[in-house]
This record gives sequence, C-alpha cells and structure tokens, in this order.
Amino acid sequence: MDNLSFEMNDNNPPNHNVTFETETVIPQKTDRKSDITYGIDDVPPWYLCLFMALQHYLTMIGAIVAIPFILCPALCMTESDPARGHIIATMIFVTGIVTLLQTTFGCRLPIVQGGTISFLVPTLAILNLPQWKCPSNDVLESMTEKQRQDIWMTRMCELSGAIAVSALFQVFIGCTGLIGHFLRYVSPLTIAPTVSLVGLTLFKNAANAASQHWGIASGTFILLTIFSQCMSEVSVPIVGYRKSIGLKVTWFPLFKLFPVLLTILLMWGLCLLLTLIDYLPVGHPARTDVKITIIQDAPWFRFPYPGQWGMPTVSLAGVLGMLAGVLACTVESISYYPTTARMCDAPPPPLHAINRGIAVEGFGTVLAGIWGSGNGTNTFGENVGAIGVTKVGSRRVIQWAAVLMIVQGLVSKFGAVFIIIPEPIVGGLFCVMFGMITAFGLSALQYVNLNSARNLYIIGFSIFFPLVLSKWMEENPGVIQTGIEILDAVLGVLLSTSILLGGVIGCLLDNLIPGSAEDRGLEAWGREMSLGNQETDDERNEYVPDTYDFPLGMSYLLKTNWTSHIPFSPTYKPKRRR
Repeated sequence: MDNLSFEMNDNNPPNHNVTFETETVIPQKTDRKSDITYGIDDVPPWYLCLFMALQHYLTMIGAIVAIPFILCPALCMTESDPARGHIIATMIFVTGIVTLLQTTFGCRLPIVQGGTISFLVPTLAILNLPQWKCPSNDVLESMTEKQRQDIWMTRMCELSGAIAVSALFQVFIGCTGLIGHFLRYVSPLTIAPTVSLVGLTLFKNAANAASQHWGIASGTFILLTIFSQCMSEVSVPIVGYRKSIGLKVTWFPLFKLFPVLLTILLMWGLCLLLTLIDYLPVGHPARTDVKITIIQDAPWFRFPYPGQWGMPTVSLAGVLGMLAGVLACTVESISYYPTTARMCDAPPPPLHAINRGIAVEGFGTVLAGIWGSGNGTNTFGENVGAIGVTKVGSRRVIQWAAVLMIVQGLVSKFGAVFIIIPEPIVGGLFCVMFGMITAFGLSALQYVNLNSARNLYIIGFSIFFPLVLSKWMEENPGVIQTGIEILDAVLGVLLSTSILLGGVIGCLLDNLIPGSAEDRGLEAWGREMSLGNQETDDERNEYVPDTYDFPLGMSYLLKTNWTSHIPFSPTYKPKRRR
C-alpha cells in the first residue's frame, strides 16, 4: 500500500492534511501461507461481506441469464409473455435457497449452486418428441391467452417432473457414498465428451440468435473477448473518502470480475441508440422496445412457490433423458470441489463432504423441478473463478450472496429486465459461453496421453458419433417404431441426447479397450481429486475441528458411534482398501 500526503499550509488551518491513498487489496491479509486474503472459515467485516456478496450475485446473473432464451421458445412461450420474467425470478430464488443449503450443510465450500446449461440438452431432446413439438406460429397467434398458457405450462410440468425424479439418483449416490465407486469408472475420457458435447450440441441455438444481427452479435463477443482476455489485468481507480485518512483511491479489477455484465450493458446501450434513431426497423429483434411490455405487465413482487405452473408430471422417457443432465452436473461439480478448496486455502474435501455436496446438489435439483424453474442446479464455474480473482474465499460471503438471491427472486420486475435483452446480444454471448463449456470439457484431456492412438480413437468417436446420431434423430422424429409407445419415446429421448451418448460411449470404450492407467489419465486424475485420503480421527487419536464439519450438532455426532458409518456424516470413517 502506497500513501501520498500533501500538506496544505496556505490559507488552511494547521494540522489539516489532504491524503491520497492507493491500495490494491481491500482488507489486510491474514496470517496464511498462500496469498488468500480471507480463507474459507474467516468472517470478513459486514460491509466487505455485502460488497463481495453483490459481486458473486452479479457474476451469477451473468451466467444464468442465457438459459431462459433457449428454454422459453422450446416451451412454446411467446416473446411477450410476462411469465418469462417469472421463470428467471424462480431460477434466482431457487439458486439462493440451494446455495445457502450447500454452504451451510452440504460440502460447505464457498460455491454457488444454480441453473445450468447442462440440462438444456436433454430438455430440447424431450421437447423435440412429436407430442411436445410446438404448433406453428399461425396456430399460436390464433389461440387465446389461456390456450397459449396451457400449452407451455403442460410442457413445463413434464420438465419439472423429469428433473425432480431424475435428481433423486444424485441424492441416492451422495447419501449412500456410491459416488466413490462411481468415480472409479469415470475417467477423463468420459468427462471430456460428456461436458464438451453440452456446448457443441447447442451451436444451432447460438447461430439462430446471433444471426438476427451479426453486427451486434460480433460486437458482443469482440467486447467480451477484449474485457475478459485483454483487459483482465487492468484495474480501475475508485475514489473514496475516510475522515481519518482523507481521499482514498482503490484499484478495482472491474474487467476481470464483470466482463459479461459490462458487455451486456454497453451493447444494450448501443441497441437503445439504434432504436432511438430508428436505424433498425420496427419489430427487429435488436430493438430495445420489442419486448418492453414484459416489464410493464410484470408485478413488482411475486413469491415463487412449488407447483406454480401445475402439478409436475412424470414419464419414463423424460426421467431417463434428464438423467444425462444429472450425470453431467455430477461429474462437473466433483471436478470443481478440489479446485475451490485450493483457492480458499482449505484442505482437500474429504469423502463425506463430497458425498454430502452431491446429495445436496441433487436435493437442490429436486427443489428446482418442484418449484418449476425448468432447469436443475450445478456449481457455477464463474463464481469459482471470482474467488481466484478477489482472493476472498470466505464461506460467509457466499451465504450473504445467497440471501441476496432469495430476496431478488421475489422482485419480478428485476427478472423481467433480463428477458428483454436484445436477442443478437444473447447470441454473441452464446458463441463465447458455449465455446467455454466445450473447452472446459476438453481440458480434462490434459491428464491423458494424447500420443496414444487408443485415446485418440475414443475421444474422436465419443464426440463425433453422438452429434451425428442426435442430429439424425432431430430431423427424423418418430422414426423409431417398435410398436410400444413408451419404448419409442424412451429410445427417442436417449438417442437424441448427445451428452448421454457421448458419456456412455466414452465410459464403455475406456473401460473395455485395454490401456495403462497412466495413458488413461487415471493416476493424474486420482491425484487431482484426492478423495477419501484424509486421515480419520482414530489415526489422529483425537478430534480436531474441521472446515467441513456441520456448524452445529457436532458434539452429538462425536458421542455416537453409528454416525461413523453414515457416508455423509462428518464423523464418517471410510473403510481403507488394502
């Protein structure tokens, strides 16, 4: 921290100084080996908690805003339907609840749990079935408002039931501790096609949105590239004043923390200017007044409640299809846990914390389905990255952010604001966001030997063939005719869900084709995850309070022996393999 003091002697009373202070970090660092400012168990001052919570909230908004732009049209909702704002408000509300549960009783890492792109792939596969395809635009326009509402609500109920029931599998493997056995067969060659296909499959949605106006879409991803990649190390001075020290200049990493929001605001402003001067024709998707009635029709406050769109319905095809999204989210979240722990200067998460985290994530997806968000929950990588930038990994900050999300989810007009973002801007964001998801999946290949012809064969086939088959299924609906309607629907969804096909093919080939553990990346992946390698209390001979313990009730758990056999209990003692 550098201080520059200038004493003003002329025409000023004595002892009056004007001090300019510049600083690059907000609080003073605690006594830690790493460069983390606040660790996972630290409690920053309330004003810092509020400020950092707001940053995480805004980061979450940047990640979640894209989902309704794909989900709502697939549900046959009109662009001017105010319920679009209700859906995004529900997503924010559920995100706050699940995040609070995860940080308090789940894995207890400072992570945000919210809506995810991973569920959109099986969602589109389900809604592409013949019985769920949308009527033509002419038919929709001829319907009454009540009839149009019945159409999209019926589809939402189908998605809600499929999401809630499929997530019970995630709850089951977390509560029973089967996640450890599950990971034995999930290698980087399974993760890479599963996650990368999430982004690759949605390229058509990105193209449709961006093609509404390629100039605005190009400006969006160019600005996003400049802010996030070229100006990430550029800090912006913020001037403040304190009576004790005078004026203070704080250098804030604006472009590193909020590149998505800055891009949206600037391009939105450009679209507003083009609308005011009537450069764009009336009704053009890039105009800012096309969907303005959504804000006008949305109420100020609305409480999302379970079953708000109707009673969820359950079908075997829907549940099995959504199971692909659940598996993709499980693998993705598990890969984030050790990364987040390192960023927070915390020990690697023990097996009981992993089990509990997956169980709570599954329970959160059940809640998301019952509440009617049309999506599940997953760990937000954007918020994990924010911890690395700010060096504040306090659990309390994320809990404050969760409270903000819950409160904001009750304000319907706020959700409506994000729905009216011009479509070409969203298309530009899709080009970057879906590309990053694809890259994140491919990054798992860093653990495998890419000089191995075996590995290259598995990677290529498990990524390319699912794209071919799912595209063919999309263009030929109803092609499967077994004579059993339920079986036709199940096979139709499964063969249309590229991430499920890619994960299954990658897993089967990697476990059936001979290959060394080193070439397959199992050794490096095992060191990265390091699950269940922590010593137990018996090995330490005494109990030591741990980061991953429950915030209350630990005294009771320590007095009872039976809790040591529960996979999600902090006192769990896994059996050592000989």
